[in-house]
Amino acid sequence: MSSQSTPLRILMIEDDRIEAELIRRQLAQSAYTAAEIEHHQRIARALERLREERYDIVLLDLNLPDGHGVSNLTRLVGACDTVPVIILTNVEDERTATDLVREGAQDYLIKRHITADLLARAIRYAMARKGAEVRLRESEKRFALAVAGARDGIWDWDLETDVVYYSPRWLDLLGLTPEQALPGPATWLDRIESDDQTGLRKALQAHLDGETPHFEYECRMSNAAGELIWVLARGLAVRDEHGRAVRIAGSLSDISDRKSTEAMLVHEALHDALTGLPNRNLFLDRLDLAMRQHRRDRKRKFAVLFLDLDRFKAINDSLGHAAGDELLIEFGRRLGMFLRPGDSVARLGGDEFAILLNDVTNLSEATRVAERVHELLSQKFVIADKEIFATASIGIALSDVKYERSGDLLRDADLAMYRTKRRRAGSYAVFDSFMHETALQRLELETDLRSAISRGELAVYYQPIVSLEHMRVVGFEALMRWFHPVRGLIGPDDFIPLAEESGTIGALTWWIMREACRQTRAWQQSDPAFGDLSISVNVSTRLFSDPDFAQRTVRVLEEVQLPASALHLEITENALLEHEAETLRELSALQKVGVKLHLDDFGTGYSSLSYLNLFAYDTLKIDRSFVSAARDGSRDRRIVDALVNLGRVLDMNVIAEGVETQEQAQNLRELKCCMAQGFWFSKPLPAESAEALLARERSLASSSIRNLTHN
Repeated sequence: MSSQSTPLRILMIEDDRIEAELIRRQLAQSAYTAAEIEHHQRIARALERLREERYDIVLLDLNLPDGHGVSNLTRLVGACDTVPVIILTNVEDERTATDLVREGAQDYLIKRHITADLLARAIRYAMARKGAEVRLRESEKRFALAVAGARDGIWDWDLETDVVYYSPRWLDLLGLTPEQALPGPATWLDRIESDDQTGLRKALQAHLDGETPHFEYECRMSNAAGELIWVLARGLAVRDEHGRAVRIAGSLSDISDRKSTEAMLVHEALHDALTGLPNRNLFLDRLDLAMRQHRRDRKRKFAVLFLDLDRFKAINDSLGHAAGDELLIEFGRRLGMFLRPGDSVARLGGDEFAILLNDVTNLSEATRVAERVHELLSQKFVIADKEIFATASIGIALSDVKYERSGDLLRDADLAMYRTKRRRAGSYAVFDSFMHETALQRLELETDLRSAISRGELAVYYQPIVSLEHMRVVGFEALMRWFHPVRGLIGPDDFIPLAEESGTIGALTWWIMREACRQTRAWQQSDPAFGDLSISVNVSTRLFSDPDFAQRTVRVLEEVQLPASALHLEITENALLEHEAETLRELSALQKVGVKLHLDDFGTGYSSLSYLNLFAYDTLKIDRSFVSAARDGSRDRRIVDALVNLGRVLDMNVIAEGVETQEQAQNLRELKCCMAQGFWFSKPLPAESAEALLARERSLASSSIRNLTHN
């Protein structure tokens, strides 16, 4: 179109020279005095020029020697549909005028009524309307092209008429023909899997009611072949001046591949990679369910058998790890073959297995299963072309109202197993009151532990957490050490479980949190290079149930002036089994102020992957048992890869624990793991040694794994 700096170019098609001259004079008297006018008497010649040159507007006489009426306009529009056309005629016919406008004319002027102002206004309006029309047409073309090229199907629902438009891609996703897709919501909603219907309709209604900023829901739909596919439906409502939804449009995406990948990752995270049996996570899930059923109905009793193969290390050492793995696989297969439907068998790690017997009536049923396991082991195994006979020590614990947590019951079964292993391997023992003799010693230790803080017997050790991308220390994990006046150094594995059971874990946790935060802030202030240094503190699930846990944590941060983002709380495995309302409230409050939350020892502890949906944790920590065996091509490497990808899918950072060799560190870097810690970088250090490590790193031009090994 013409601009103010460019004269208007007009193509006038008029066979009467007198009338053409009149039009020229009127244009000369109008706002378009500088217009360039090209005049032709024949439509054919005008069409040639229209194809050769650019014009801003066409003034067309309705009747010409070589054409007349609507056909003239049709030929012009066909030659160039971007130039506006004004009809000039002496025929006053409303019907003809309407037909011409419908065919593309921008205006219809009667020659004898034309004035300079009228003609100028008609030209101005015609150009504006045509410009808008061209822009709209281009926009529609772009939209049609985008819809045609998109992988997603497009839908548009007019809520007032209840008519829905489904794009061709939408129909293709479901294998539907246009004839099969009625233009109503039933074509979509009636294909939703029945179990997903309620959730989708609630999500859709919540958005239409203005409760959510947009509509988004994952569900299953039946395609034309009757197969279920996973889809992601998204949409956004258009509202009237009163806020009422009058229209909603959106997309439909086929996410079946993603769901399959997620299902595979979940399966790998809940099952043992070697035997294919449920792992500790899944076993604890099932055990927790059995305990809840027992609390509701005391008649629904169950038993747990904890199994440990005897002399398994000797088999590994003599025949190799491959032979040991083969033995574990075959043993797991035999266990799965004889159990009843509803019972569960799991590999807890190493050569430890567990069996959950549901609906047992008495102890003898559990002991018969233990005897049956020994019979299975009495049958030879052929491993690496050699005949092997194995035995197992078995501990049994029965359901009892005294158990509040599934971990407690499994612990007692484990304790019974160790008792029989110490006394007579290859047998079984039932947890009973006689085993409390060891509890007396634990009680003495518990008494000492209660006064350990006041006596100054506790110390914080710091293990570096290293960025595998930048090869530098980004934080520390705070680990507690107890220097007992009589027994000497006691590791956390020996007294933390005792503190959990005795209830002293709260006081210990607040002490180490305050001390570790204070020390970290001191390091941050000692050098700007350490301003982003973080500290990870293990927190018992017991503390999360305290209604003021978040507030107390914030007070600690304020006291030592440590930024909230520098504190990373590591959640113990049991925390995942106790996500009640108050726990989630405390976790949310902590995250809102910036505190980061980590899942510790993921994959082997008592945690449950299904609870990851309940809360957005910041970091996943891969247990050392996976890292240590993650060799090239190994199943454990694939497990680590799966867990790293799981963290990526769930938008979580990943820290690998227990890195002890350069090969392990390199493997983790290749798998794109974010961070790691372990003895290959540094053992846990007292504060002064950790500070020396930081000073050494600061003095180096660049840091590396090899640098860290010298500390």
